[in-house]
Amino acid sequence: MVATLVNGLVERGHTVILVAAGSDRTGARFKPTFDVTPDGLGGPDTMAIEVVHAQLANDRLRDLDVDVIHDHSAIGPLFAPYRAGPTVMSVHGPVVGWMRKLYRVLRNVALVAISDAQRASAPELPWQGTVHNGIDVDSFPLRENKDGYLAFLGRMNPDKGIPEAIQVARRVERRLLIAAKCSDPQEITYYEEVIEPLLGDHAEYVGDLAGDEKGEFLAAASALVFPIQWEEPFGLVMVEAMACGTPVLATRRGSVPEVVEDGLTGFVCDDVDQIVRQFAHLGDLSPRRIRERARERFNSERMIEGYEAVYRSVLAERNMR
Repeated sequence: MVATLVNGLVERGHTVILVAAGSDRTGARFKPTFDVTPDGLGGPDTMAIEVVHAQLANDRLRDLDVDVIHDHSAIGPLFAPYRAGPTVMSVHGPVVGWMRKLYRVLRNVALVAISDAQRASAPELPWQGTVHNGIDVDSFPLRENKDGYLAFLGRMNPDKGIPEAIQVARRVERRLLIAAKCSDPQEITYYEEVIEPLLGDHAEYVGDLAGDEKGEFLAAASALVFPIQWEEPFGLVMVEAMACGTPVLATRRGSVPEVVEDGLTGFVCDDVDQIVRQFAHLGDLSPRRIRERARERFNSERMIEGYEAVYRSVLAERNMR
């Protein structure tokens, strides 16, 4: 998402400097914090790595003359009061617990929600606006003739509802293919203790997919099963599935009713029982219309325009002081 935003801003004539870990893969000027993305993210060293990354990023920013700093990290915005320009922060995760307390104490930071549902969960925070995540819809394949299996795509995590997805597959007598990130220690433990015993005739774990593999996987599926068990802030995989003309069967949590148009791009359900009932109506949905709605509502241009509006608003407020 960040790469899509950066490249889109460059194409629209903005000067963009990307400060990040790893190699240069965008059209922006690049200032690395780490030459290679550190190992250990997701494990016990995550917080220390984030702190070092934030400090290195701040060092790179100190020598730059910029109008706005757009921070996508968790810890970086704590440096905002000591920066010359205003900081815009995209809140990519749930606004709960200590993270909510962190957002309350930030200074010189304009928060951007990725869904109205996320924003409504903490109305007291200094939100500057809501900008939905966007994708390049044309980069995803459209398939109108599906292969018949159900797809799950996400992380190996209790919040994502994999056992519920397996239950749906068994009850509708379809095969569920599970593509999930499973590399962090807690993800591996959850897979071995909870998910692996549930696999069998109706469910198969196919590993972690990315790039073209992910698009083909979603495009060939009869539906994406998305029975989340938490207040999902956005759920980009729902948009990616819709870009492939694949409907979404999801539970009514977090941003789901905001992303999925019930009866048009999928079905928004209260529980597994309702997902099973709505499965029979998947044939009423048009893959081409689903993709068209994804393009109309979640294309990358809309996201880029949304952030441009946020930047202008932040700068206008700053100039009025």
